[in-house]
Amino acid sequence: MEKKNLVVLFGGQSSEHEVSCISVVTVIEHVDTEKYDMTFVGITKQGQWLKVDSVEQIKDGTWRDLKVGAVISPDATKKELIIKEGDKVTYQKVDVVFPVLHGLYGEDGTVQGLLELAKIPYVGCGVLASSVSMDKLYTKIVVDTLNIRQAKYVGIRKGDWKEKDAVISKIEEAFSYPVFVKPSNAGSSKGVSKANHREELVVSIEEAFRHDKKVLVEETIIGRELECAVLGGEKVKAASVGEVLAASNAAFYDFDAKYNNQESKTVIDPELPEGKTEEIQKAAVEIFKAVDGFGLSRVDFFLEKDTNEVVFNEINTMPGFTSISMYPMLWGAKGVDKKELVQTLLDLSLERE
Repeated sequence: MEKKNLVVLFGGQSSEHEVSCISVVTVIEHVDTEKYDMTFVGITKQGQWLKVDSVEQIKDGTWRDLKVGAVISPDATKKELIIKEGDKVTYQKVDVVFPVLHGLYGEDGTVQGLLELAKIPYVGCGVLASSVSMDKLYTKIVVDTLNIRQAKYVGIRKGDWKEKDAVISKIEEAFSYPVFVKPSNAGSSKGVSKANHREELVVSIEEAFRHDKKVLVEETIIGRELECAVLGGEKVKAASVGEVLAASNAAFYDFDAKYNNQESKTVIDPELPEGKTEEIQKAAVEIFKAVDGFGLSRVDFFLEKDTNEVVFNEINTMPGFTSISMYPMLWGAKGVDKKELVQTLLDLSLERE
């Protein structure tokens, strides 16, 4: 059988650039090379697209110094990767793309839109699901239509912040401190902070506005942090549930707690009250379908401490594939190893076409 040409995209311009560079190595190492010829394309933080020669260049970071450009043509009649080295330009056929990109300009529908224009099959959610799920405020609006509890929230636009007193009053009338403040578009908990009083709230909102023009302020839900992996196209299934245990010295499971604190850990199939695993799985699939999800997502919840109620937190349409990432671990617990998982995702991309 003739091999397909797979382009693997990684890096990107978001605050999760480094996480993508770790995730992509896992993906590459589990692609079936008897079925696919791979081309690696790294996107720098400045937005430059570069052809990368080896996994070693990704691991040591030297790919950012390469000089050969490689961009996907939006011309739907060609389905090509345009490779430019000095004055020399070559064209390579593209059968499928795996965009291992987290955050803005990768997980938010932008790259997906380019691939739709080019009519090239790709792994993961489409334009609508990617953009809505990346925007926490609009995810909230969608989930409001479902019979699934989520934290109460107040959305703030940058223009609203000119009237700080009015915004703060609105938040304080909605719920009491402490509150969580999040950029509407960001990942790996970048720009997220906890505010215990008005002064911290002002600082937190201004920090969140450094990451996005929309900010989400939420009531604090005290409880266990649980995650569920979803996979599928026309037929969608949920894997096991995993629990996030932030390090004892972390205020919450932020970027530093996730990637830099060895005390933080995850537990697969934690002991939960009767019926709660099934409730989370059902809610995860329902939310995935509501945002028009396709391929994969990780859906995050809380199990509230005093009530044992399941509370939706957020959905991630291109979850991490690092060694500590929950998504592949949850499927591994179901007997789906990383190689089978990657192959399933590639198969789904062609099913959508």
